[in-house]
Formats: sequence, structure tokens, C-alpha cells
Amino acid sequence: MKGLIKITLPIVFACMTAVSAQAQNRQLKYADKQFVLENYAHAGEMYGEAYAAKPKYLTARQAALSFQNVQDYENSFKWWEKTISHEEASKEDYSNYLSAAMKIDQGKSIEDLLEGSPYNEFDFPEINFPVIRELQKKEARVKLTPVQELNSDGSDYGLVESKSGVRYFTSDRGSENPSLKPSIRLDAKNNLFSEEKNDFNDRPYFGIFRADDQGNIQSFNSDVTAGMQFSDPSLMESKGLVFYTLFRDIKKIKKTREFDVNPEIYFGKIDASGNISESKPFPLNKTISHGVMTPFVDEASKRIYFASDMPGGNGGYDLYYVTYDDDLNFGQPVNLGSDINTAKNESHPFKLADRLYFSSKGHPGLGGMDIFTAIENGSSYSQIENMGIPFNSVRDDFAFTVTEKGKRYLSSDRQGGMGMDDIYLIEDLSKKLIARIIDCDGNLVAADFNSQLKNKKNNSPIQTLRIPGGALSADLDIESDFQLEIHKKGHFSIFDDQISTIGFAGDTVYREYKLFPIPYRTPVYVDIVYYDLDKSAIRKDAEPVLDKIANLMAEYDFLDLVVNSHTDSRASNAYNEALSNRRADAVRDYLSNFEIPGNRVKLEWFGEEKRVNDCGDGVPCPETEHQLNRRSELVLEAFSDPTKDYKLPSQFIGRDICDPADIFTVLNEEINSLPTIYFDFDKADLRPIHKKELERVNLMMQRIPSLDLLPQGHTDQRGSDDYNMKLSERRAKAVEDYLSKRGLEKRRIVSEWIGESKPINDCASGDCSEQKHQENRRTELKLQKEKK
Repeated sequence: MKGLIKITLPIVFACMTAVSAQAQNRQLKYADKQFVLENYAHAGEMYGEAYAAKPKYLTARQAALSFQNVQDYENSFKWWEKTISHEEASKEDYSNYLSAAMKIDQGKSIEDLLEGSPYNEFDFPEINFPVIRELQKKEARVKLTPVQELNSDGSDYGLVESKSGVRYFTSDRGSENPSLKPSIRLDAKNNLFSEEKNDFNDRPYFGIFRADDQGNIQSFNSDVTAGMQFSDPSLMESKGLVFYTLFRDIKKIKKTREFDVNPEIYFGKIDASGNISESKPFPLNKTISHGVMTPFVDEASKRIYFASDMPGGNGGYDLYYVTYDDDLNFGQPVNLGSDINTAKNESHPFKLADRLYFSSKGHPGLGGMDIFTAIENGSSYSQIENMGIPFNSVRDDFAFTVTEKGKRYLSSDRQGGMGMDDIYLIEDLSKKLIARIIDCDGNLVAADFNSQLKNKKNNSPIQTLRIPGGALSADLDIESDFQLEIHKKGHFSIFDDQISTIGFAGDTVYREYKLFPIPYRTPVYVDIVYYDLDKSAIRKDAEPVLDKIANLMAEYDFLDLVVNSHTDSRASNAYNEALSNRRADAVRDYLSNFEIPGNRVKLEWFGEEKRVNDCGDGVPCPETEHQLNRRSELVLEAFSDPTKDYKLPSQFIGRDICDPADIFTVLNEEINSLPTIYFDFDKADLRPIHKKELERVNLMMQRIPSLDLLPQGHTDQRGSDDYNMKLSERRAKAVEDYLSKRGLEKRRIVSEWIGESKPINDCASGDCSEQKHQENRRTELKLQKEKK
């Protein structure tokens, strides 16, 4: 970018560099004066003439610096080459010489350039040759095409496009007006700008231009009084506003005779004639103190990003943002921090979804100003990356943008351009991937997720970006296979390894993925094992239960076990707590035989404090009731670690699992079973064995509150229909009453009674064994999702 960081307005020039009059001719003095006035282009020409008359080291160096300051790289290299031919040349001179050589790509190696000098490349750490080589190795996936209809022989940059397709950009198009005579560049003691040109490089002042869809280009004028130079438009289309950088012709400042004029940001309405009206200053403008420039309006987050060298930064121009509300009240400036900002200049911010793009001279790059990208997460930034070739070159590359239609542009003064800076369209050399990531409500997820795309052939990463609207976009090599991973905190990770361009005839591969929230700590299976009095050994009748749990944990790596162990009330509290601890350990040790790691088994023990009945100290109870208290409750939880990101299990692929209860439903089809409660002839009393089973059912219901229980009572076919209907009701109620006493809410128990109408075995003829009659005397248990 040519000469936009600061315009210096010297009001009084007190003295010049002290140089002996005898050693300095009039022409050289005039060149020095132009250099101090920052009229570098003209100064370089004058130094060249002075050097031709008398070749001296300092003259050559000043010529090289003059052309370097206006980024005339060919002339800069020529004069640095002359500078290092003198014995007085310093290491700094060689550093500038190497930088200029890389910018014109003159074809020599670093070794050749330094041949005969006392230096090698390691003497110049400020030029990061390893990074440059690494960036140059990056495979190009795009090509840059100059936007011929917009570029001129001047400097054109910073394209933005409205939703209607009108394009705005900055340009100094027009003919040069070189300062050949002192009278053209006003004297240093005069307090006026030259009105016909920018004395920095003899070009017209920068202005904002607009191009319609017919290719018509017109200047875009601001109504700011004394505005001299306009650049860097950014649209706030919701309010019909444009933000822009402005230099003003300030002639007088109270109490000072020497001051600098710095850039400011203004914003105004785009009126019917295509100009800026009702312009207002950005509240952070302090033109004499510091500059603010290159605004970017992020309407999605209601932030204005910009560059400034205000006090308190990291050095040079830093990137900041301010928030704004619907009435355009602006907040306090927030520095983007040292991860983004360096001791040198950062500028031209652009944000899309959670990705920030910016230009920098301070981060390691190819040379000059490079374009970088970073992931924004609130107020922090990560994955800061040089975009590499061809986005960047050895010269200045900046003003990256993506339009509403997904077109990408950047600006650059790279070799081969039409003018000094040119606008380039970034065109794909490959297939395009467009992936929509939606949530459970079908809304597009545009931020707060990470994506990793790789070419399966060489496992090389592929850059992804968010296009306007939030969809994910990437360039895919032709005839290749790819894998895509998508991660969002608290959601199942997505893994797709079926993306391919092999034999693909279209231009774009489309995908849509749904991000399901992870239902952390969802119980999916429960059971209970029992112990003998004063024992912690696993009984034979408990082994099938634990074997099943071990097999489930081996099959489903997202299942972990919670073990809650208990005792009856006999013995002291301290003894019982230790006994329940041993019982929990016994479960873990048993599962270790199946190579289930201990960190997947969470143990808790409660002694006698959580009994299932009233069999406390001194209360007479039958042994069957004490037995119910001597237990370990086993709860298999899915996704038990809330800090962990889980990949979507294969069992759930292709199924909608937005509701956590759906997880249970899917797994219930494979691993859950409910008992059938059997009754004696003409009875509705619960057998002791079934109380154990109902304890398990109660545990399941307590741990999975999204389910309702449906007990359904039946009888055999002996007795009248009316009698059997009432008997089946009592049997269903027996289950309901037991679970209600154990704390299960009655609203979650929906009982039915069928009588003898749905027998397992049809015994209406009376030709049935007692076993078949027994199978008919039952209460069946079913589960359903709780009605909301």
C-alpha cells in the first residue's frame, strides 16, 4: 500500500541535517529537503542526479531509502546495489538490499546476492528465510486474476461489494504530476497541501470510486470539509451507511506550529446520487494525536474493526474493535491483543463468521505486508496463519474480502500488475466443497465450531472458510478423496470420510450435517446385584448381570459404570460403611477380568444410610427384606465425562437423536429388558423375587426421568371375565403401589388391566398345564417417553 500510514504536515521546518556546505552541492541540498518533506519520489530522482555527478555512499543510500519509502522496488534495488558497493555499507544496508532483491524476484540465490560480503543469511534474523521457503513450498489451490475493468495504471485496492452488486474501491487513478520545480511543491514554510496531487509520490490523492454492474465507474465524493484523501470503504447496509478513512487538510492548530496530520474514520449516508452525505466523525478520531483507519463493519456482531496507533498498543498500527448499538452509540476500543498485533503495522481487518483476516508487516511472512487469518473466540484468537502463496507475495498484499456471493478478492502491488496496487479476483483451481452445519432446529450454525479437512491420499490439511451466511467452504483437489471432521463444544463430533471428487463431474460437492448435543451422563441401563450377610464376594447369581455389563462396556466405549453399594442395618455404621466400600471394590475387580479399566468404573458407598425399606436397627424384618438392602446398584451412563468431546457413535448414525431420551430409546432396543411380574393363583401379592426386580425398575425410572412406566395386569382364564378384570387391576396396582412407596411419582405410572383377554397361552378349553396357566398370571412392564 502506497503512502497511507501518515501524511506529515510540517508547519515550521527549523533545520535540516547538518551537512558541510563545502561537501554538499545545491542539488543535493534540495534532495535532502524533499526527503525531509516526505516528497520521496522527487527526492529519489534528485539523489540520482547528485550521485551521477559525485558517487558517494550516503547519496546512494538516500536514493535507495527514497525509492523504498514509495515502494518503487526496481529503483530501490538498483540503489541498494550501488549502496553496498561502497566500503561504508552496513549490515542494515545489506538487509535492505536483500529485501529489495526478493521483491523484484531478480533470480539470484541468497548466497549469490551475498557473495563477496562478510555476511550470510543467518546474519539477518529480521528476514525469516526458513519461513519464506516454507511458505513458498505451499501448493497453490487458487489463481489470482486481475480485475481488469477496475484496475488502472495507478493504485487500486480495497474492493467491497454491496448486496445489490455495486462495487466500491479506493484509487488514485489519473496522471502523475511530478515535482520538477521547487515552486510546484510548496515551500516547507508554507502551511498548505499541494492541491493538485499527493506530494508523497506525485500521484493524485486517493478517492473512493464505485462501479455498477454495467462497468460504469464514477468517483464517490464525501461531504467532509477539507477532506483531501478518501479510502477504505466499508458498508453498513442495514442503515445505508459507509465507513471510510479520511485525511483532512488541517492548516492551523492552536498553541503549536508543528504537527502531524493523521488519518481519521468518518461515516455517512450513501445518497441517491451515489455520494456520501451527512458524514460524522468516528468518536476515536484524534488527528493530531494518533491515526485511525481501515474500518470494517461487522454487522453480525455489531462491531467496527479498525487499525490505530493510539497510545497503549503493541507498536505501529494495531487492530481494535468497538461495539455499537442500534443508535450508533460506540463502546470503548478493545485491542485485539498481542497474538494479533505486533510491534509493526497491522491493518485491513475483515471478519467472516468466526474467522478474522488481516494484513501485517510484523508476523513472519514472505515480505512486505502479508495477509493472515485467525480464529476468533470471544476476545481471544488462535490458529493465526499466513495464507501463503498465491494469496501473498514478496510485496504488499492486503484488503482480503469475501462478497455476499462468495467471491474472494485481495489487493496487491505484486509484479505483473497493471498499476502500483491492483485488485485481484481469487479463482479456484479445484472443486468446491459447500457444507451446511445445522442444529436440531434446522438453523444454520455459523460460528463456534472447528473444522478439519484433509486429503486422504497424503493426509495434508486443507483450509476451510465460512462464506457469507455461515456455510463451510473449501477447495478440493480433483480426483481425490477427503475426510472432514467438525467439532463443537458439547456436541457430537462429525466425521465424514466419504467426500470424493473422483469421477465427480460437477463444480461443487454439497453436504449437510446436523450437530447433535451430547446428552452427558445419560443412564441407559441399570441393574442390581445382591450379597450374602456380612459378605462382599460376588455371588453366582450376580455373575450373569456383571457379565452382561462387561460385554456392554466392551462393545460401547461411551458407556461408563456408576456403582452405588449398600448394606443392611445390622452391625455398626462404621463397619457397614467399610463393608459397602468392599462391595463396590468387588464389582470393579470383577469387571477388570474383562479388561474394563478402573477409570470407567465410578465407585460410591453408603453403608446402611440408604435402605430400601424400614428395616433399621432393632426393627424386626424377614431375611428377604434385609436382603434387599444388601446390594450394589449398577448404572451404565452414556457419555459420563462432561469435559470430553465424543464422536457420534456408529449406532446413532442416520438417526435423529436431538432429544436425550432418543439416546435411551436407541440403546434400549439393544441392551435393555424389563421383567415380567408373575403371581400365584388368585393372588395379587408380590413375590420376594419380584421385589428385587422392581428395585431395578425403580432405579431405572429414578435415573431416567424422561420415561413413563406402563404396568399391564393379566390373569389366567379360570374364573369369570368380571372377576378376572378386577384381579388384573389389583395385580397392576400391586406394582404401582410398590414403586410409589419407593418414591416413583404416580404421574409417571400409567397402569392398565386386561383381565384374561390377552393370554400368553390359550387355555380356554382347560387343556393347559399349571406352568402355562402361570405364564398367563402376570403384570407386564413397558416404557414410553414421558408426554410433555
